[in-house]
Amino acid sequence: MSIWDIITWPFAWLMRAFLNLTGSYGMSLILFSLVVNLVLLPFMAKSKRGMMRTTRLQPKLQEIQRRHEGNPQKMRQEMQKLYQEEGASPMGGCLWSLLPLFLLIPLYSIIRLPITSMMRAPEEVVTKLAEYFAADPTYTAASDAYKQIALTFLSHENWDAVSAALSGTVDGWSQMMDVNLRFLGMNLGQQPSPTAIFSLPLSWNAIGLFLIPFVSAALSWLSMKVSTAANATVQDAQTQGMNKSMGIVMPLMSILFCFMMPAAMGVYWIANSVFGMARDYGLTKYYKKKLDEEDAERLAARSEREKELEAKREETERLKAEGKTEVNANTSKKKLQASEKQQNAERRAAAEKAERAARRERLGIKENEKPASQVGNRRYARGRAYVPDRYENPEHAEEATLAAAEASEGEASIDESVAEETTVPVNGQE
Repeated sequence: MSIWDIITWPFAWLMRAFLNLTGSYGMSLILFSLVVNLVLLPFMAKSKRGMMRTTRLQPKLQEIQRRHEGNPQKMRQEMQKLYQEEGASPMGGCLWSLLPLFLLIPLYSIIRLPITSMMRAPEEVVTKLAEYFAADPTYTAASDAYKQIALTFLSHENWDAVSAALSGTVDGWSQMMDVNLRFLGMNLGQQPSPTAIFSLPLSWNAIGLFLIPFVSAALSWLSMKVSTAANATVQDAQTQGMNKSMGIVMPLMSILFCFMMPAAMGVYWIANSVFGMARDYGLTKYYKKKLDEEDAERLAARSEREKELEAKREETERLKAEGKTEVNANTSKKKLQASEKQQNAERRAAAEKAERAARRERLGIKENEKPASQVGNRRYARGRAYVPDRYENPEHAEEATLAAAEASEGEASIDESVAEETTVPVNGQE
């Protein structure tokens, strides 16, 4: 047994099981697609979660790109840091979504070679069947690519006669199965023909086979629309253009492949699109709720940490103002003198600031409005796009950030109405 036989064996076994259960080739393909979707569900769930998590980060990623537009290295570092903090990966949603494509190759093999690949009959059976039908003047030999499909169809149409003639003379005939390739009045072993629809007399088989590629393409397009709508986010022009192109290219490729392959592949793609849309809807609904809960927990924890740090900072400032901060016994005399000098300078600066404010009030001069990012006389110490409640109100954070950045554009970074903070270095040098 070759490696390829080992790879295709589970697919062949599953198709034979469904054929024995339903007796219908078309229903077997639909059930096969259902089982494939169920087996892939854990992997596709992982892919869906990664895609939705990355989608939620788009506003923050775009903000990083805007702030570090001229520094690619810093941009990559900040984006990587964001991915780590949020537990996301830029490729987390893509790799697993490619897995179904690899399953098409062995499936195509058992559809194209039903006798040797699906039924596991020896090549001698194919040879004897071809010789048997070659004696029939109405028989037209099919191409080598789809020879076994034609022989399988003819064997079903003449099963009693063929079985009586070959069952006792061909080794491996016991593995042959009476497979009816017809489904809903169509021969799924045939390739859809673009010209058959114009031939007279017109049959339902020709009409149905002609429609399969277009139904497959329509469902492929609808599946992409459903997935895009579920992951709707603010996208740049390049991403929108790429999604639009994919929405056109993928359905066209589906039409092309369906006309090139037996109709059975088209039926599988149609079923796979329907099950895929149902799976995508369910996973989107589930992970939207789950990610909302995770984001709320992460936001609450981050807000709590910030409140604790702010409380500690305020307490330290209060103790420092009251002179109640503990002095480290190991601190050198020089450092203590520098610290005392620093405190005196700060007290003088505070007194001067208060005196200036009182004088401005007596003169009726109003203070300039200070931005939330101001520290001392530095108006944008916390950043020109700083929004103090960005974590408490994430749904308005992006709009507020853009507004803050626009309001600060062209403004001076130093508030002249506030005296520069007087500091004394630790080494005591002015």
